[in-house]
Amino acid sequence: MTAMPSAQHYVRLSGEEFRSRLREALDIYVEAMRYPPGTAEQRAPMWLTHVLREGWRSVAALDDEGRLVGIAYGYRGKPGQWWHEQVRRGVVEREGEQTAATWLDDYFELTEIHVRPGAQGRGTGEDLLRMLLDGVPDSRVLLSTPEGDSRAWKLYRRVGFDDVLRQYRFTGDPRPFAVLGRALPLE
Repeated sequence: MTAMPSAQHYVRLSGEEFRSRLREALDIYVEAMRYPPGTAEQRAPMWLTHVLREGWRSVAALDDEGRLVGIAYGYRGKPGQWWHEQVRRGVVEREGEQTAATWLDDYFELTEIHVRPGAQGRGTGEDLLRMLLDGVPDSRVLLSTPEGDSRAWKLYRRVGFDDVLRQYRFTGDPRPFAVLGRALPLE
């Protein structure tokens, strides 16, 4: 794996800018998550639909030539959304209605945050996370991440994310995931 230039600057992306860079963003996603070829084509329609959700926002890390090094986006989580319903079911089954209500009544879903593997370990992920969440009006932020020791886990713990649901299996993915959350705003 060749080291890439680190992020030189960060920008907020409008929906139009995000759509115009979708291929580049999905390439980072596939590479960072080690998904098989063809995954990007399956995910593209969903990512384009997410742009239309209430509270959607995105930030990008760019190298000195304007290429994407990292991408993050999310939106206001609500009942009826696939991820919300999956997480709610898991939390209710394991922790009860009250815990589900505490976490899922007013939250921002950090849907995707990825940095090219060759550019990881330089603070780009944390910069993206902080910029994305800056000014989010919701009282909490939630995300899901594959279980296991990774740079992502270290980042989430470092900025104060707690366990909401562990060893959870989302419909259609055999891997165990953790759902993590924390109060907003970040310090």
